[in-house]
Amino acid sequence: MAERDVVRLGGGQGFWGDDLDAPVRMVEGGPLDYLMLDYLAEVTMSILRKLRNRDPSAGYARDFVTLMERIWPTCVERSVRVIANAGGINPRGCADALEDVGREVGVAGKARIGLVRGDDLIPHLEELLDAGHDMAHLETGAPLSSIVDRVRSANAYLGAGPVVEALRQGADVVVTGRVADPALAAAPLIHEHDWAMDDHDRMAAAVLAGHVVECGAQSTGGNCMAEWWSIPRLDIAGFPVVEVEPSGAFTVTKHPGSGGRVDRASVSEQIVYEIGDPRRVITPDVVADFTTIRLTDQGGDRVRLEGIRGAPPTDSYKVSVAYAAGWTAAGTLLYTWPDALQKARAADVVLRRRFDRLGLRLDAVHTELVGWNAGHGPLAGDPPTDAPEVQLRVAVRSTHRASVERFSREMAPLVLTGPPSVTGYAGGRARVQEIMAYWPALIPKKAVDPHVRVEVRLV
Repeated sequence: MAERDVVRLGGGQGFWGDDLDAPVRMVEGGPLDYLMLDYLAEVTMSILRKLRNRDPSAGYARDFVTLMERIWPTCVERSVRVIANAGGINPRGCADALEDVGREVGVAGKARIGLVRGDDLIPHLEELLDAGHDMAHLETGAPLSSIVDRVRSANAYLGAGPVVEALRQGADVVVTGRVADPALAAAPLIHEHDWAMDDHDRMAAAVLAGHVVECGAQSTGGNCMAEWWSIPRLDIAGFPVVEVEPSGAFTVTKHPGSGGRVDRASVSEQIVYEIGDPRRVITPDVVADFTTIRLTDQGGDRVRLEGIRGAPPTDSYKVSVAYAAGWTAAGTLLYTWPDALQKARAADVVLRRRFDRLGLRLDAVHTELVGWNAGHGPLAGDPPTDAPEVQLRVAVRSTHRASVERFSREMAPLVLTGPPSVTGYAGGRARVQEIMAYWPALIPKKAVDPHVRVEVRLV
């Protein structure tokens, strides 16, 4: 295809639950070729699996479908293509819902939906284990077979390749399941600039651009430590736009008039976010060396990045497994002045003695005194001499559900059988929830790729 001088790609969603209006501002607020929306985190996959277990038609981010109802006509009018991992556990269900919405909002015959599947390993789990892929825990080395009966979700982090293929087949909206976050943005850059997948420096540039935009406004002043108090108008935060050149160099910016700030500090903080060893940032498409980045603050909410180097990718995909690991509940009570801290501590003692008397089988009991040590634990230092208020938060964990359920009934009695001056109990009993534990693993790409499917359909 003809190479563009610059591809403008925006990141309009950093997680499921992010600013619902941000993608609208991105599409309407300035020039854009692609909009990338990142909905998934490790815990999100287990939540979506729970939802689908209750309702086979669920398992995807329904917010995305509602969003497309708002922005799809504008996207068609302005030729903005959308890529989202909103498919979660059920990409086909998401695509089907999108197709219905597309007809309702008048884009029938004008838009194509691309669907990428194959990251979900649950249908093939037994087959993979029998073939000798033990998917050992990356930290403990334990084989997945040791907890396989409790596995609720297992997804491989696919790379940019299947998304590139969907774009090449003409998709205007691409829906995926679990694809590595930066790959969602790397794919359109690879497609538009016709980069070879073994051009490792450009692959590293594509991954870096994706990494900068994948967390939304975190690279444009949101959650920024550097002079955070001076960052303007986060109520209308501008989400990041990368202007990517054929060389792989790109500029980070945001739409004019939007809030937030793009400067060396905001972009640098995002670059070092969740990367591990900066010399060896491993993704499905490339191993990138973030220490080779040259970063120039050009002023006016523009920061240029160039010079990144890459190396061949590994032969494995990362696998994110969620498995049932017991039950948990957490309850809170608020103690007020005078002697707020002493009251909260005394209430904790009373509560723990009750646990012992009742013979509760609790694997862990964790107490936080919010207002003193909840954020920094033992690093909080000496307690304040006379805090105006302290919130007692007690959380428990156990593989014995009945014990957790009994705990959920033991916080409220402290209102009349514990220290005085307590409030904050009107919310009712602590809610018992199933614990989904995280199991990180690797699997050879050759074991997953045969199951990856790409299809494109006209709305």
